Amino acid sequence: MSRIGRMPISVPNGVTVTIGAENLVTVKGPLGTLEQKFNKDMILELENNELTVKRPSEEKTYRSLHGLTRTIISNMITGVTAGFTKELDINGVGYRVAKQGNKIVMNLGFSHQVEMEECDGISLDCPTPNKIIVKGPDKQKVGQFAANIREKRPPEPYKGKGIKYVDEVIIRKEGKTGAKKK
Repeated sequence: MSRIGRMPISVPNGVTVTIGAENLVTVKGPLGTLEQKFNKDMILELENNELTVKRPSEEKTYRSLHGLTRTIISNMITGVTAGFTKELDINGVGYRVAKQGNKIVMNLGFSHQVEMEECDGISLDCPTPNKIIVKGPDKQKVGQFAANIREKRPPEPYKGKGIKYVDEVIIRKEGKTGAKKK
Protein backbone atom coordinates (compact mmCIF):
# COMPACT_ATOMS: atom_id res chain seq x y z
CA MET A 1 0.00 0.00 0.00
CA SER A 2 1.25 3.48 -0.83
CA ARG A 3 2.35 5.34 2.30
CA ILE A 4 1.26 8.68 0.88
CA GLY A 5 -1.84 7.40 -0.90
CA ARG A 6 -3.40 5.77 2.15
CA MET A 7 -3.24 8.93 4.29
CA PRO A 8 -6.60 10.72 4.54
CA ILE A 9 -6.88 14.38 3.50
CA SER A 10 -8.62 16.61 6.03
CA VAL A 11 -10.82 19.29 4.48
CA PRO A 12 -10.61 22.52 6.54
CA ASN A 13 -13.55 24.79 7.33
CA GLY A 14 -14.37 27.21 4.53
CA VAL A 15 -13.33 24.73 1.82
CA THR A 16 -15.84 22.69 -0.17
CA VAL A 17 -14.79 19.63 -2.13
CA THR A 18 -17.15 18.08 -4.66
CA ILE A 19 -16.51 14.87 -6.57
CA GLY A 20 -18.36 14.84 -9.87
CA ALA A 21 -18.87 12.35 -12.65
CA GLU A 22 -15.76 10.42 -13.74
CA ASN A 23 -13.73 11.79 -10.77
CA LEU A 24 -13.94 15.49 -11.61
CA VAL A 25 -12.82 17.09 -8.33
CA THR A 26 -13.73 20.73 -7.65
CA VAL A 27 -12.20 22.50 -4.66
CA LYS A 28 -13.58 25.92 -3.64
CA GLY A 29 -11.95 28.06 -1.00
CA PRO A 30 -11.15 31.64 -0.02
CA LEU A 31 -8.43 32.03 -2.69
CA GLY A 32 -10.44 30.65 -5.61
CA THR A 33 -11.65 27.49 -7.29
CA LEU A 34 -9.54 24.66 -8.70
CA GLU A 35 -10.78 21.82 -10.86
CA GLN A 36 -8.99 18.63 -11.88
CA LYS A 37 -10.09 15.42 -13.56
CA PHE A 38 -8.54 12.21 -12.25
CA ASN A 39 -8.48 8.63 -13.53
CA LYS A 40 -12.04 7.32 -13.48
CA ASP A 41 -10.97 4.02 -11.91
CA MET A 42 -9.55 5.60 -8.74
CA ILE A 43 -11.99 5.50 -5.80
CA LEU A 44 -12.49 8.90 -4.12
CA GLU A 45 -14.60 9.01 -0.94
CA LEU A 46 -15.57 12.09 1.07
CA GLU A 47 -16.88 11.45 4.61
CA ASN A 48 -16.93 13.73 7.68
CA ASN A 49 -14.59 16.34 6.11
CA GLU A 50 -12.02 13.66 5.26
CA LEU A 51 -11.24 12.61 1.72
CA THR A 52 -9.67 9.21 1.06
CA VAL A 53 -8.20 7.84 -2.15
CA LYS A 54 -8.28 4.12 -2.83
CA ARG A 55 -7.14 2.06 -5.79
CA PRO A 56 -9.26 -0.63 -7.44
CA SER A 57 -6.50 -3.26 -7.69
CA GLU A 58 -2.77 -3.80 -7.22
CA GLU A 59 -1.85 -3.21 -10.87
CA LYS A 60 1.26 -1.10 -11.46
CA THR A 61 -0.65 1.80 -13.06
CA TYR A 62 -3.06 2.05 -10.12
CA ARG A 63 -0.21 1.84 -7.61
CA SER A 64 1.56 4.74 -9.33
CA LEU A 65 -1.66 6.79 -9.57
CA HIS A 66 -2.60 6.23 -5.92
CA GLY A 67 -0.10 8.55 -4.25
CA LEU A 68 -0.15 11.00 -7.17
CA THR A 69 -3.92 11.47 -6.98
CA ARG A 70 -3.82 12.00 -3.22
CA THR A 71 -0.97 14.52 -3.45
CA ILE A 72 -2.61 16.57 -6.21
CA ILE A 73 -5.89 16.80 -4.26
CA SER A 74 -3.97 17.79 -1.12
CA ASN A 75 -2.14 20.50 -3.08
CA MET A 76 -5.46 21.77 -4.44
CA ILE A 77 -6.82 22.14 -0.90
CA THR A 78 -3.62 23.85 0.27
CA GLY A 79 -3.73 26.15 -2.75
CA VAL A 80 -7.25 27.48 -2.14
CA THR A 81 -6.54 28.02 1.58
CA ALA A 82 -2.93 29.26 1.83
CA GLY A 83 -1.72 29.50 -1.78
CA PHE A 84 1.74 28.84 -3.18
CA THR A 85 4.65 31.23 -3.71
CA LYS A 86 7.95 31.11 -5.56
CA GLU A 87 10.62 33.72 -4.97
CA LEU A 88 13.26 34.63 -7.55
CA ASP A 89 16.44 36.68 -7.10
CA ILE A 90 18.07 38.72 -9.86
CA ASN A 91 21.86 39.07 -9.64
CA GLY A 92 23.99 41.20 -11.95
CA VAL A 93 25.15 44.76 -12.49
CA GLY A 94 22.27 46.74 -13.97
CA TYR A 95 19.84 43.82 -13.70
CA ARG A 96 16.59 44.96 -12.11
CA VAL A 97 12.86 44.47 -12.22
CA ALA A 98 9.88 46.78 -11.76
CA LYS A 99 6.15 46.21 -11.71
CA GLN A 100 4.03 48.30 -14.07
CA GLY A 101 0.31 47.63 -13.75
CA ASN A 102 -0.27 43.91 -14.19
CA LYS A 103 3.11 43.16 -15.75
CA ILE A 104 6.75 43.14 -14.74
CA VAL A 105 9.48 44.88 -16.74
CA MET A 106 12.95 43.38 -16.42
CA ASN A 107 16.32 44.87 -17.43
CA LEU A 108 18.54 41.82 -17.92
CA GLY A 109 21.48 43.10 -19.91
CA PHE A 110 19.78 42.80 -23.29
CA SER A 111 19.37 45.71 -25.71
CA HIS A 112 15.65 45.67 -24.86
CA GLN A 113 13.50 45.30 -21.77
CA VAL A 114 11.83 41.95 -21.12
CA GLU A 115 8.15 42.17 -20.16
CA MET A 116 5.98 39.43 -18.68
CA GLU A 117 2.28 39.82 -17.97
CA GLU A 118 0.31 38.21 -15.15
CA CYS A 119 -1.93 35.39 -16.30
CA ASP A 120 -5.18 34.22 -14.73
CA GLY A 121 -4.66 32.89 -11.21
CA ILE A 122 -1.10 34.22 -10.98
CA SER A 123 -0.09 37.46 -9.23
CA LEU A 124 3.35 39.02 -9.39
CA ASP A 125 5.02 41.22 -6.80
CA CYS A 126 8.36 43.06 -6.80
CA PRO A 127 9.19 44.21 -3.24
CA THR A 128 12.74 45.22 -4.22
CA PRO A 129 14.38 45.90 -7.61
CA ASN A 130 16.10 42.50 -7.55
CA LYS A 131 13.33 40.20 -6.25
CA ILE A 132 10.22 38.73 -7.88
CA ILE A 133 7.48 36.88 -5.97
CA VAL A 134 5.05 34.71 -7.93
CA LYS A 135 1.83 33.80 -6.05
CA GLY A 136 -1.24 31.74 -6.86
CA PRO A 137 -3.49 28.87 -5.77
CA ASP A 138 -2.39 26.38 -8.45
CA LYS A 139 1.02 24.87 -7.61
CA GLN A 140 1.71 23.77 -11.18
CA LYS A 141 0.92 27.19 -12.69
CA VAL A 142 3.02 29.03 -10.09
CA GLY A 143 6.01 26.76 -10.69
CA GLN A 144 5.70 26.97 -14.48
CA PHE A 145 5.40 30.77 -14.48
CA ALA A 146 8.45 31.07 -12.19
CA ALA A 147 10.37 28.74 -14.52
CA ASN A 148 9.36 30.89 -17.51
CA ILE A 149 10.73 33.99 -15.75
CA ARG A 150 13.98 32.17 -14.83
CA GLU A 151 14.31 31.05 -18.46
CA LYS A 152 14.74 34.68 -19.63
CA ARG A 153 18.24 34.83 -18.09
CA PRO A 154 19.31 31.63 -16.28
CA PRO A 155 22.20 31.99 -13.82
CA GLU A 156 25.65 31.43 -15.25
CA PRO A 157 28.34 29.57 -13.29
CA TYR A 158 31.26 32.02 -13.60
CA LYS A 159 29.95 35.24 -12.05
CA GLY A 160 26.53 34.02 -10.86
CA LYS A 161 24.66 36.60 -12.94
CA GLY A 162 21.07 35.88 -13.91
CA ILE A 163 17.71 34.96 -12.39
CA LYS A 164 17.69 32.19 -9.79
CA TYR A 165 15.31 30.79 -7.19
CA VAL A 166 15.93 32.09 -3.65
CA ASP A 167 16.84 28.64 -2.31
CA GLU A 168 18.83 27.62 -5.40
CA VAL A 169 22.59 27.15 -5.03
CA ILE A 170 24.72 28.04 -8.04
CA ILE A 171 27.89 25.97 -8.23
CA ARG A 172 30.59 28.42 -9.25
CA LYS A 173 33.34 27.55 -11.71
CA GLU A 174 36.84 28.91 -11.83
CA GLY A 175 37.67 31.01 -14.87
CA LYS A 176 40.67 30.69 -17.17
CA THR A 177 44.06 31.04 -15.51
CA GLY A 178 45.94 32.06 -18.66
CA ALA A 179 49.13 30.70 -20.17
CA LYS A 180 52.07 30.38 -17.79
CA LYS A 181 55.46 31.72 -18.95
CA LYS A 182 58.74 29.92 -18.23
